[in-house]
Amino acid sequence: MNQHPDYILNQINSPKDVKNLTIDDLKKVATEIRQLVVEKDAAIGGHVGPNLGIVETTIAFHYVFDSPKDKVVWDISHQSYPHKMLTGRKEAFLDPDHYRDVTGYSNQDESEHDYFKVGHTSTSIALATGMAKARDMKDENGNIVAVIGDGSMSGGLALEGLNNAAKLKSNLIIIFNDNQMSIDDVNGGMYKMFSELRETNGQSSNNLFKAMGLDYRYVDNGNDLETMISVLEEVKDIDHPIVVHINTLKGEGYQPAIERKREFHWHVPFNVEDGSTKNVVTGESYNKLILDELGRQIDGGKPIMAINAAIPGAFDLVSFKEKYPNNYDDVDIAEQYSITYATGLAANGARPVVFHNSTFLQRAYDQLEHDMALNGYPVVMLVKGGHITENSNTHQGIFDIGMISSIPNLEYLAPTNAEELISMLRWALTQTDKPVVIREPITEVRHGEADDDYTEINYRVANQGEKVAILGLGAFYKLGEDVQRKLKEVLNINATLINPISATTLDVETLNNLKKDHELVVTLEDASMVGGFGEKVDYFYANSEMKVLNFGAQKELTDMVPVEELYDRYHLNPEQIVDDIKRVID
Repeated sequence: MNQHPDYILNQINSPKDVKNLTIDDLKKVATEIRQLVVEKDAAIGGHVGPNLGIVETTIAFHYVFDSPKDKVVWDISHQSYPHKMLTGRKEAFLDPDHYRDVTGYSNQDESEHDYFKVGHTSTSIALATGMAKARDMKDENGNIVAVIGDGSMSGGLALEGLNNAAKLKSNLIIIFNDNQMSIDDVNGGMYKMFSELRETNGQSSNNLFKAMGLDYRYVDNGNDLETMISVLEEVKDIDHPIVVHINTLKGEGYQPAIERKREFHWHVPFNVEDGSTKNVVTGESYNKLILDELGRQIDGGKPIMAINAAIPGAFDLVSFKEKYPNNYDDVDIAEQYSITYATGLAANGARPVVFHNSTFLQRAYDQLEHDMALNGYPVVMLVKGGHITENSNTHQGIFDIGMISSIPNLEYLAPTNAEELISMLRWALTQTDKPVVIREPITEVRHGEADDDYTEINYRVANQGEKVAILGLGAFYKLGEDVQRKLKEVLNINATLINPISATTLDVETLNNLKKDHELVVTLEDASMVGGFGEKVDYFYANSEMKVLNFGAQKELTDMVPVEELYDRYHLNPEQIVDDIKRVID
């Protein structure tokens, strides 16, 4: 049910309706949009600060330009909530029953006013430059606008985009939303230059955009609607590329988001009144165990450098940064740099520990292979978010095992409990043979046994049975325990249960031994099966009589599909797995 039937926003069904409103009405719409962003994110979680800060720019765009003839490309598109409200998707914000009808990112399947599915950073300039070039090749007209900012300018692709945009001899408008933030505070020389531009009202000679050969315009108050309308009217139909640099406030209109910008970049459900988190999780966490161990190592004299690419909140690195500032480096949104930088650190005797999210790690694939693995220096990396999820198709974390497994000369370890996680981390920080990646479990903290040395991968056989062997990798070891119990209950089979330890290295001796008294091997992995752990086991047994069943995610990009539905689709419930086993061994 529409919670705000009196809102002016209800009158807006397309961008054409924006043009029919007065400036005073549009200012009221801005307030309404902010209220809806806060209400929806408070209820189901989402990007708060980025959307609150871009409201005036969005309204001004649709007031001045003629979408979809004039096209706007949103970088990361995590700032596209206001755009969605003005392009026929307002019910997904007005009515809680429809909150999940649209994704949190741009999506051309939703609207003719969107052009790309984008959830990763620094892409908009390159995408918009391609669209502008295609327009010119077809002798068409219309404005092409790229919106970038909120930390995205530090990504290498953004600089590549600027460099190539300067070659255009036609219309391209780049709106740089400078809110002095990324997910966390921004770092590095580029942002000092942006600060100089703000302090001099755009007059500083230290200007990256002009140095690249681009026209440039500075706007001191990007949260003033009339100013933004005036500026966009002036640059509309320009015949060459221009950067419009706007100074905005991240979180504008909601005080908790202004005061706690990092926390409110993306926030889990919260209480609107004070911004406090709903359903606070307490107790042990794998993040804390990791950081406590790194602290002990640093206190013991080991030259550790913790590195992340603008996602400190994902690993609770803020407290670590405060305690060990000389052992911490946030490289901003620069995943490729983080890997190559870490390789350089390791080559000269430091012990880098790189923290990455599975869905962002793919942005650094070349560096993983060419710089890190090829050179063989002992970089240590923690990967989080590797699991089947109901996230947008832009933020799927299921491809890390297949991706990393295809690269030689590195180890990808998959702990099942706290003791294994810490023992793997200690070993990784001691060995000097190769890079080691550790997949942080996404389950609640579990405790169990652990080895001290992982130079050779020896599977841990938790229960020696017969006929069926279950290999539960990492977080899916718990699923393996459930399947083992269900097999005993339903089919009276005492299955062998194995913790494989590694997603990349097979324990050939253990796998060969299973041939003696087993007819089926079952693999379980919380990831895409294509190129994954199960495929390696299947290939190992290809020339034998051993039957193999692989369970994991299919090769697909799901979009906001509930995890329960995905588990059912992939047959990842113990009852389904046992039924599938029964069909194979009967």
